Amino acid sequence: MRQDSRLPRVLHALLHLEQMQKPATSELIAQMLGTNASVVRRTMGGLREAGIVVSVKGHGGGWSLARPLAEISLLDIYQALDAPTLFAIGTDDGQSTCLLARAANDATANALLKAQHHFQAHLRRISVADLASNVEQGTPGQAGSGPDAAEWG
Repeated sequence: MRQDSRLPRVLHALLHLEQMQKPATSELIAQMLGTNASVVRRTMGGLREAGIVVSVKGHGGGWSLARPLAEISLLDIYQALDAPTLFAIGTDDGQSTCLLARAANDATANALLKAQHHFQAHLRRISVADLASNVEQGTPGQAGSGPDAAEWG
């Protein structure tokens, strides 16, 4: 099963947008991300609807940040991407009348829901500016690794 890598790819693009002095075209972003411009336009369109980026058409146009990175949480990005599914596992959608099957489904659904809540709470605590700061400090993989990170194992 192919993994959804839109979240880290969009974060990568936003970090570059912060460093640019002018709007970035879809073609330039596509080149940075190793994808095509139509994918970039579709993805960035969702970010525009969420108020994360703005776009300007025409010569000299492109994509820019709509607000400072410090005001954009990783959860904002995740939600703008329509909250992609975290796991390939799920419940059995069959119409089982078996109590054992229902117990198994309930246990699975509850575990998945708790994992989703933990994941979103973690993303809520990290801003895109935190990622940029960590890169500047030479610790790019340290975002969200504070005292409460131990609960993530």
